[in-house]
Amino acid sequence: MPLPRLLAEINKRVFNPRQLKNDKWVVLTHRGRSSGTDYQTPLEAFRDGDSYLFILMYGTESDWVKNVMASGHAKLRDKSGEVVGLESPRLVAEAEFWTRIPADTKPPAGFMNVHDFLEMEIAA
Repeated sequence: MPLPRLLAEINKRVFNPRQLKNDKWVVLTHRGRSSGTDYQTPLEAFRDGDSYLFILMYGTESDWVKNVMASGHAKLRDKSGEVVGLESPRLVAEAEFWTRIPADTKPPAGFMNVHDFLEMEIAA
C-alpha cells in the first residue's frame, strides 16, 4: 500500500497550495471528474521524449490520477513556466519506469511502499 490517504488529504489541503507558488515542482492542471472544476496539483515529473512520467506517491486512488484517467488529458506547467497539453494517460510498470528516468533519481524510501507510476504523452 502506498502512503496513507490521510497524508494525501493533508498535503492536498495544507501543503499543495503553498507549493503551487514554488518553482521546484511542475503543476498539473486537471478537471474534476464529478465537479467539472479545474484543479492544480504540484508534482515531480520526468520528461522522457514526448512523454512525462510521474511517481504516484499515494497510488492510483489519488484524485488527480482518477481525474486524468477519466478525462484522458491534463495540462502541465513546467519549472520554466511553459505549459504543455498532456493526453493518453497510462499506468507504467515499475521496471519500465526506472529505466526511463535519470539514473541519479532516488526512489522513494522502501517504507513508503510506492509501486505505481503514470505516463502521459505530450499532446500534438
